[in-house]
Amino acid sequence: MPAVHRQLVLLSLTSVLLLGAILAHWDERGAPVAADPAAAAAGMAVDVPVEAGQPGADHLFAGGTRPRQSGRDVPATSDLRAGFERARDLYAYANSLAPAVRAGDPQATWILSRVYEYCSAYAMAPADYAADTQAIRDMQLTTSGAMVAARVRTSGRCARFVPADGLSYTVILGMTREAARAGSLAAEAALLALGEPLDPGDEYKHGLVARVQQSRDPESFAALAPAMGIQASGDRAFADQVAGTRLAEVAWQVAACDLGMECGAESSVMVSQCANGGICSRDPSQDFNGFVFDAAVPRQGADVVNEMVDLLLGEEKVPK
Repeated sequence: MPAVHRQLVLLSLTSVLLLGAILAHWDERGAPVAADPAAAAAGMAVDVPVEAGQPGADHLFAGGTRPRQSGRDVPATSDLRAGFERARDLYAYANSLAPAVRAGDPQATWILSRVYEYCSAYAMAPADYAADTQAIRDMQLTTSGAMVAARVRTSGRCARFVPADGLSYTVILGMTREAARAGSLAAEAALLALGEPLDPGDEYKHGLVARVQQSRDPESFAALAPAMGIQASGDRAFADQVAGTRLAEVAWQVAACDLGMECGAESSVMVSQCANGGICSRDPSQDFNGFVFDAAVPRQGADVVNEMVDLLLGEEKVPK
């Protein structure tokens, strides 16, 4: 199968949020840590010169559960997420998070997993990724321009990752489990979406959905969204919950954006779904929610999604 065909497999609107990632031990490849790692973790853009073709890093991931930390020295998840969204060199940003992740901090581990998920398609085969980008450009499809722009943005932010970093699905799943066991609700939700919940029982799964809804945590809403779509259809564990249809999945993601997750035109969710799945907005300024209601949800489904979002967020309906 041509490489470009492998990259053009269409994903659902939220399937790009399913994966976690790995903990890397940064070696002496000359990768500079941000001058102020704490500032980087708090959300400041990291602008570090990119050097291609550097050797890969060794990994410390060995399974099991690391000691859970208090997180006193690690910024809140929202700040860590902002750092991820703003960083121009994700290798350097990941490096700044690595000490907290090694110490077992669940929130830093979860956000580091988002960094690796974002870069995994590029990191596994940079040369193939570049060749596919050129092939997409040459095809001159309606979405080629937007898709190429998204892939170029991804390549630039992930440029110092290499295949030896080993961002395999197996290791990704293991890291997601570790973050969940350490106390990350978002990672716990992601495992459910991957079909690998910490507990397969109906009571646990129903309770997890309730905990996510009560948390009003946008990361957890977004991570749970794929589990609430068609995957949940007919599952007794999700009785009386917003689940079981494609529109339910969309509603959870829209609610995540409404709760404050970064969903703008250059956010990771918009760039990833375009770069990896070809799901691109023709309007380069459009955010996720705008794109969903403009292109992904039929007109008669918009009211259904809005009603579901109201239920998820516990908002009172305004009389018409």
